Amino acid sequence: MSVVFFFAILISLICSIDPALATSRKLTALVEQQPLLFKYHNGALLKGNITVNLVWYGDFTPVQRSIIVDFIQSLTSPRAPSPSASSWWKTTEKYKGGASTLVLGKQILHPAYTLGKSLKSYHLVALANKVNQLNAISVILTAKDVAVDGFCMSRCGTHGSTRRASGKTRTAYVWVGNSETQCPGQCAWPYHQPIYGPQTPPLVSPSGDVGVDGMIINLATLLAGTVTNPFNNGYFQGPATAPLEAVSACTGLFGSGAYPGYPGQVLKDKSSGASYNANGVNGRKYLLPAMWDPEASACRTLV
Repeated sequence: MSVVFFFAILISLICSIDPALATSRKLTALVEQQPLLFKYHNGALLKGNITVNLVWYGDFTPVQRSIIVDFIQSLTSPRAPSPSASSWWKTTEKYKGGASTLVLGKQILHPAYTLGKSLKSYHLVALANKVNQLNAISVILTAKDVAVDGFCMSRCGTHGSTRRASGKTRTAYVWVGNSETQCPGQCAWPYHQPIYGPQTPPLVSPSGDVGVDGMIINLATLLAGTVTNPFNNGYFQGPATAPLEAVSACTGLFGSGAYPGYPGQVLKDKSSGASYNANGVNGRKYLLPAMWDPEASACRTLV
């Protein structure tokens, strides 16, 4: 199973809004949030301690790797001030089975592009199988010069599962690509102007790296989808072939008052002007999308 990001839906909504109307009180009626009817399909979820193994495919700088490593650690670290990435992640505890505690595992570097710079879905599975273990997620991260089937056309990343050698059990994997040079308007918004709709100024990214900060948004989306719907029979809305999951059901919402084309009211760093809504370890700041809260039956943002 793969998760397709619903940017086409978001973009069509952006285009349907008259820019003059966007600042009007009349917009309230257009964006009133409707109840989400999520269903639990009685399948296994990823709960307890979950090892996250990172497979870096292509050229990533040490600074880029540290931003993403710190993000993984921020999701379950109590050290960051509020609002924190860990408080965002705690929403996953409201899904059946309790906490999903992510623990950083192995990191495998593939700087030599051993599979080339144009990857198919089966290449992603092969990379995921480099670290194939139970109660773990293999996260494949592709560099900005790597093309992947469907990247930028219909998705910014995906998650799925692969069977272990025994054939009796499955393990989960996630893939996220760096969109910096390929489609930042689609996969790094709101840190880049959208490809369609009102061309409002983009937000300033906390790290200064639009591609990597965009990867964080997509990685957050897919990790939440993976632990709550790892094998396509967990929590989701709609058809199993194109499910809306914990975060993909809340596309484009980052702060209060958000509507299509406007990410909402988020925090701004006084010194850098960067926009964010979550604090992480080592002083990191991240922008995390809304997540569906099972108790409230609604998408909830951190700020």
